[in-house]
Amino acid sequence: MLKALNSSCFRSRLHNLAPSFRPATESESPLLRVLGSLRGLGGRSTRLTCRAFFCSDANDVSAREAEIEAKVKEEDVEVKSSSAIVSTNPRPEDYLTVLALPLPHRPLFPGFYMPIYVKDPKLLAALQESRRRQAPYAGAFLLKDEPGTDSSTVSGSETEKNTSDLTGKELYDRLHEVGTLAQISSIQGDQVVLIGHRRLRITEMVSEDPLTVKVDHLKDKPYNKDDNVIKATSFEVISTLRDVLKTSSLWRDHVQTYTQHIGDFNFPRLADFGAAISGANKVQCQEVLEELDVYKRLKITLELLKKEMEINKIQESIAKAIEEKISGEQRRYLLNEQLKAIKKELGLETDDKTALSAKFRERLEPVKDKCPQHVAQVIEEELAKLQLLEASSSEFNVTRNYLDWLTVLPWGVYSDENFDVLGAQKILDEDHYGLTDVKERILEFIAVGKLRGSSQGKIICLSGPPGVGKTSIGRSIARALNRKFFRFSVGGLVDVAEIKGHRRTYIGAMPGKMVQCLKSVGTANPLVLIDEIDKLGRGHAGDPASALLELLDPEQNANFLDHYLDVPIDLSKVLFVCTANVIEMIPNPLLDRMEVIAIAGYITDEKMHIARDYLEKATREACGIKPEQVEVTDAALLGLIENYCREAGVRNLQKHIEKIYRKIALHLVRNGASNEAELAEIVESNEEKADIVDESSKSSSGSESQVDGELIDESSQDQKIESSAEAEKISSDLLADDSLPNQPVDAKDDESDVTNKVEKVIVDSTNLADYVGKPVFHAERIYNQIPVGVVMGLAWTAMGGSTLYIETTQVEQGEGKGALHITGQLGDVMKESAQIAHTLARAILLEKEPDNPFFANTKLHLHVPAGATPKDGPSAGCTMMTSLLSLAMKKPVKKDLAMTGEVTLTGKILPIGGVKEKTIAARRSEVKTIIFPSANRRDFDELASNVKEGLDVHFVDEYSQIFNLAFEDKSE
Repeated sequence: MLKALNSSCFRSRLHNLAPSFRPATESESPLLRVLGSLRGLGGRSTRLTCRAFFCSDANDVSAREAEIEAKVKEEDVEVKSSSAIVSTNPRPEDYLTVLALPLPHRPLFPGFYMPIYVKDPKLLAALQESRRRQAPYAGAFLLKDEPGTDSSTVSGSETEKNTSDLTGKELYDRLHEVGTLAQISSIQGDQVVLIGHRRLRITEMVSEDPLTVKVDHLKDKPYNKDDNVIKATSFEVISTLRDVLKTSSLWRDHVQTYTQHIGDFNFPRLADFGAAISGANKVQCQEVLEELDVYKRLKITLELLKKEMEINKIQESIAKAIEEKISGEQRRYLLNEQLKAIKKELGLETDDKTALSAKFRERLEPVKDKCPQHVAQVIEEELAKLQLLEASSSEFNVTRNYLDWLTVLPWGVYSDENFDVLGAQKILDEDHYGLTDVKERILEFIAVGKLRGSSQGKIICLSGPPGVGKTSIGRSIARALNRKFFRFSVGGLVDVAEIKGHRRTYIGAMPGKMVQCLKSVGTANPLVLIDEIDKLGRGHAGDPASALLELLDPEQNANFLDHYLDVPIDLSKVLFVCTANVIEMIPNPLLDRMEVIAIAGYITDEKMHIARDYLEKATREACGIKPEQVEVTDAALLGLIENYCREAGVRNLQKHIEKIYRKIALHLVRNGASNEAELAEIVESNEEKADIVDESSKSSSGSESQVDGELIDESSQDQKIESSAEAEKISSDLLADDSLPNQPVDAKDDESDVTNKVEKVIVDSTNLADYVGKPVFHAERIYNQIPVGVVMGLAWTAMGGSTLYIETTQVEQGEGKGALHITGQLGDVMKESAQIAHTLARAILLEKEPDNPFFANTKLHLHVPAGATPKDGPSAGCTMMTSLLSLAMKKPVKKDLAMTGEVTLTGKILPIGGVKEKTIAARRSEVKTIIFPSANRRDFDELASNVKEGLDVHFVDEYSQIFNLAFEDKSE
């Protein structure tokens, strides 16, 4: 029976009743004295602002209920359904069949209230009907978890959803057997407020919709109130409650409300109260509800309260730690702000310096663990120094700039390298055709790095003529290795400070190129391309080539010292790639630290592939031309390569291809503009003709005579005939293109047709000169039939290999007039070669033809054509000597023959350089037979098969072998 209402007036009336109507207090009981102290913690004068419903055991207070009801009737107090005690006639224990209400979260304990939401409309209607029939009781049973699910991981919304879906037998199977008889206090919408009375046990199901069950009313097992064990356990529960109540105001409100409306605690109520307000899960609470042994129930409750106490202690420690942390940070923040204000008043510090220091420290934070110790120490010293300097002083700006550079460098930051050999091979093949030597060297570098697990920096020098792709190869290597790329050219560099940096004391001082590179790329293992290293200058500011020694020396660059930073920098992980046209121009100490990879150039077949697969495609896209609009034939490309672009590289070839496509673009645009003008004229004329047709048709229809249905105006008839002729003409104009007859043709169709009328541009060998002009080169074979005294030689130039003729002729002849005159802008080495050849030729002629005094009595003139081009080198001796002997013996040399090599006074043949370039030059000049020194046999064998294909190569050690080959002497 409910003992108290939430109405304050009714509560005051209860307190004003006679003492006989109030619950008797057993002040002599020590348990209740302790509970009385518990009750006083909340303060009796405190007003409760929330509604609370509690009930007591109906058997204990049945007499007092009757007296209270009688008193209420006498005062004619009207009790509303939302707040009054519902009549309990018949008594609660008389209800043996009740509606089953599922509780999803926690069980309902006797003496406590619980609001629930009923989604089932039939069940809600049944509850309302029971309340109207003065039978406001139902059974509240905890819902079991769904099999195979964890109750700790299921959200409340999911549980309520599952509960609302259960009905009938399925719901009955999911209910716990032990529940609570609950009084229906109020129903507002779908919210039902329940008040627990006593424990129930389900015996059987009566009906399914709504679920109705038969129940047995449970009572606590008998116990001895004077049992010391029970008393001790209850005292411990009370002591734990008091400890918890000291930390939680919510618990104090629970105790106050409970004692005001229920009365003093006894052992069963104490156990239920502790379990109900604890934070235990629903399974543990259900265990307390099902336990009928009061002692065991007290023990379970004590365990739950002890756990709650431990949780409160952990909560207090967490709160204390957070509070101390927050208070410490706040204290430090306040002190820092006060320090800033004091220093600002004294002029010791400005806000700019603080911001700068914070910025520098923020930059350094990501690489703090990787930064070398000596660098971190320098940074800290400079930061401390910055705080003591005046912002207006010159030293302040120097220190600020110095810290800016120190903190922006990627100390210990490395990019992830690619050790995939196949992937790197694919990237290199995509970017470049040929260049097998370079690609193999890069793949070797990747393979070594993969086996070692890490890569070390190397210094590679790519040497070759201009335009062979040295710079682009460096960029492709960086992409294949997944490294950052940085390029700087040292061509014409005369200032050492560009490499080593300036001293910080100089105005406008800056670090060197390597420090700038590291700042730009953001990693400590980039690929650095040093371009044109063979064109280093030397001025008053020092020798840059010597300054590069420390940068490129693998033994020294791990501690490279920049003059500006003045701290060692590790460059051992950097991959340096240098480019040069002529390695002879590189100082030997610097060249000694490099690994030279020679790129000789491209033969005609390679140039064709490069032009077709790379250059033409890129140029076409750059010019905005579609592939179907233009076609450059293989014959045109071959003519372009042979007659316009004979150099070793492909840069000039790219320029000529761009020139062709620019002219094609202009041709397409001009045709498009003329077609647009033609289209506009066609559309305009069509509109005019259509107007004429409309007017003529109208006039003809209006001028027809309707008199007797037979007479027709002659003038209108003539006009009609003319109009029909005009219409036929317009139709024929509109259908002049490929469109189908009897279909409407609009301006858009005309435009598309005109666009289709633009013919595809075909560039062939016949019209190549219209795009790139007259051929620059002609066949290098000046002579179809080699005359006496003329021999073809093979030469190496900075642009690749080339062939040149050496010509010798007779000036005058007379006794003792033997002499040699040399022209062709020859260098000292070639002049010496000519003198050696003249001397040795006299000896060989004397051996072959003892009676021939040609050299003794003849003044000779030896000339190398293209006199405007300087020529020098130690590989023309054999050619000059053969030219002299050809003239002396009046025998021409073998057809399609070219030779190279230096000769000594004893007739030995010395090795030469540029084997690949000279071989390419021989193929370009359609040479069939080549004479090389025997020392160059291995160099020739290493050439690609397509380079040496179709050539008859002879290797000689002495000039006598050349003599036999050149003059078709078959004796040997």
